[in-house]
Amino acid sequence: MSRPIIALDFPDQATVKAFLAKFPPTTRLYVKVGMELFYSAGPDIVRYLVAAGHDVFLDLKLHDIPHTVEQSMRVLASLGVRLTNVHAAGGTKMMQAAQNGLVAGSRGQQIPPKLIAVTQLTSTNQTQMQQEQLVNGTLLNSVTHLAQLTEQAGLAGVVCSALEAQAIKQATNSTFLCITPGIRLANAQADDQQRVVTPQLAAQFGSDRLVVGRPITQAADPVKAYLQIKQLWEAAK
Repeated sequence: MSRPIIALDFPDQATVKAFLAKFPPTTRLYVKVGMELFYSAGPDIVRYLVAAGHDVFLDLKLHDIPHTVEQSMRVLASLGVRLTNVHAAGGTKMMQAAQNGLVAGSRGQQIPPKLIAVTQLTSTNQTQMQQEQLVNGTLLNSVTHLAQLTEQAGLAGVVCSALEAQAIKQATNSTFLCITPGIRLANAQADDQQRVVTPQLAAQFGSDRLVVGRPITQAADPVKAYLQIKQLWEAAK
């Protein structure tokens, strides 16, 4: 699990193709397709990436009634993605419905995508959580509680800050995946992220995979930045 997942937060498929063209053609990347790109380019962008040999994390963060989420996951499962997600705040029934949809949508075609849940967004801080969500207690308590609900629902893991990975592993189990965005190189800007760490710290804290966007996609040399983050991560594991 040494490949950083590159967040393809681009506005359209043409920009994605131009970015990927910077990498050697034999490079098999792990990439994230989020809402901006998916709403612009639709399922075809996922099909394009899968056909090109890349692994895809489809990051749509589904959060709706269980039936709607289950039916949506049936459709998404057919795209051949490796990983997708929901919001843990949707509850255990919704998460279980999502898992059922992925299994049903993959039957007879391929292994179902792994399903993970979002706990608290890495753009959220404790003050926001308490004042805007009216969630009492600490941010860490909220994250670990949602992670435990995710484990009980039978999902593979969560999206979380690396700062919370160790506590989540202790609250769940050692094989429970912690996929962590908010990765920045030392002395880099945090942008709109609140809970950020370097690749080395993420490895030390127990993250299983990194999701990296702007430090790679907006770098002067994206390939060099990608390899640097990958090497820093591998050296610290």
